[in-house]
Amino acid sequence: MKTMHSPEYAPILLIPGYWLGAWAWDGVTARLTELGHQAEAVTLPGLESLNTPRESVRFADHVAYVTDRIVALGGRVGLVAHSGAGAIATVVADRMPEALVRLVYVDSGPVADGTVPRPDVTETDVELPFPGLDALAAAGVSSEGLTDADRTRLAERAVPHPAGAVRQAVVLRDRRRNNVPTTMVCCSASSDAVRELAAAGAPMFAPLNDLTKVTLVDLATGHWPMFSRPTELADLIATEMIRAG
Repeated sequence: MKTMHSPEYAPILLIPGYWLGAWAWDGVTARLTELGHQAEAVTLPGLESLNTPRESVRFADHVAYVTDRIVALGGRVGLVAHSGAGAIATVVADRMPEALVRLVYVDSGPVADGTVPRPDVTETDVELPFPGLDALAAAGVSSEGLTDADRTRLAERAVPHPAGAVRQAVVLRDRRRNNVPTTMVCCSASSDAVRELAAAGAPMFAPLNDLTKVTLVDLATGHWPMFSRPTELADLIATEMIRAG
């Protein structure tokens, strides 16, 4: 009988969104490990600490870091990306589509060729400070489901994001990326709303229409499900990876 830790199931690599490190996935990776999966979360270059130099970090460095980890894990993984890490995951899928058994976007999604993740960032900016959950909520980023402890942990551990990692245009070359089995975990917007926006051609959601094997699932909470619903998120990821196997 196959088990979740069977060699027929690939390791799971988790990428955090802006301002976060591997620590953000602690609850999820613990649950995945409990379920028998090999799970590893990454801290991207420039996000190690408040004092980490960020001046020279570029988007390509984040992509290279993830692709190197995939190679180190055997060259065949399930890739999970939260929020702004969706751009990184899209490029990884473009560069090495054969390496991904499944791509899971968590309150995130694929991006189009030429997308600039943060066009508001200038060439002179070095970093993007964490603006705080209240400011993000005012901008439409839901903090639903976060406890006071979650909010304190985020405020204490979030670090500035390297500006050079978000102001360069995404370059995509290989349409095979669209054939990677993909799951979108819809948290702060429902799957129905995401489908409607994609069908209407909304720029942030239109790339969804190019995916040939995509599943949308709902996990009703705010933008930070690794904190607000870590067990449910991990169970969902595990189910999707098993289905990929």
